[in-house]
Amino acid sequence: MLVNAANLRNLYVGFSKKFEDGLGQAPSEWKQVATEVPSTTASNEYGWLGSFPGMREWLGDRVVHGVGVHGYTLVNQDWEMTVGVQRNHIRDDNLGIYDPMFREMGSAAGRSYDTLVYQALKEGFSRKCYDGQSFFDTDHPVLDENGVETSVSNSGGGSGTPWFLIDDTRALKPLILQIRERLEMVAKDRVDDDNVFNKKQFVYGIDGRHTVGYGFWQMAYGSKQTLNTANFAAAFAALEGLKGDYGRPLGLKPTLLVVPPSLRAAAQLIVNTQNDAAGASNPWYQTAKLLVSPWLA
Repeated sequence: MLVNAANLRNLYVGFSKKFEDGLGQAPSEWKQVATEVPSTTASNEYGWLGSFPGMREWLGDRVVHGVGVHGYTLVNQDWEMTVGVQRNHIRDDNLGIYDPMFREMGSAAGRSYDTLVYQALKEGFSRKCYDGQSFFDTDHPVLDENGVETSVSNSGGGSGTPWFLIDDTRALKPLILQIRERLEMVAKDRVDDDNVFNKKQFVYGIDGRHTVGYGFWQMAYGSKQTLNTANFAAAFAALEGLKGDYGRPLGLKPTLLVVPPSLRAAAQLIVNTQNDAAGASNPWYQTAKLLVSPWLA
């Protein structure tokens, strides 16, 4: 194949198609625990997370609730992946080896969202959310019925393998995937580019700008205790019973049990087994969907 502008353009189109194919085939488990939020600047402010009010009976003038009491900012990060195509492979029409590579690049790029989201979920016991506490913590500050600050827990503590119980029915899920620039392919594939002159190599890269952070801590419960019926029941009750400021019920539904592969069997016994070993009815059967995520391994 002649190495000229027209053929290089056709190659780029072909490589881009393989990349898009791989991107479209990538898993999207992150959508079960995170909400995509678009970004148009270098960062997004989420101060409103800690001050969103409930409905009240309209008596007299409106009561205006302040937004922005908490300072919580997610700064977009730059991400890249780059590969090179040898000039001699183009001249020798030896390009078949690159089709699966670009398809896998697309798949890997798509999987990066899952990697970041579930990494943030695992790190929720130490990373901060909007109220300045760890996302999974025993002392989130909440105002009780009398307006007095009290501590509320969405963490089971422990030191073992983490597992999570989540309400995935809300518009804003527990985590946020903030996207400033979607993943796309770029190229340095001009015959007079320095990389071609110096290394006989055409360079193709994937660029993106995004980050992951935390939404409402009330939407999730994290535990490092042994995953058994007793601890699952405690987590279920804790999440279901969480309230907002001034004792406002949140109506949370523990609908999704998220575990790593190592806890698959224990989770199956709790939510996917109709009867226990003694033949008795399992009260927790199908109370929550089960998500076994390899990104938590």
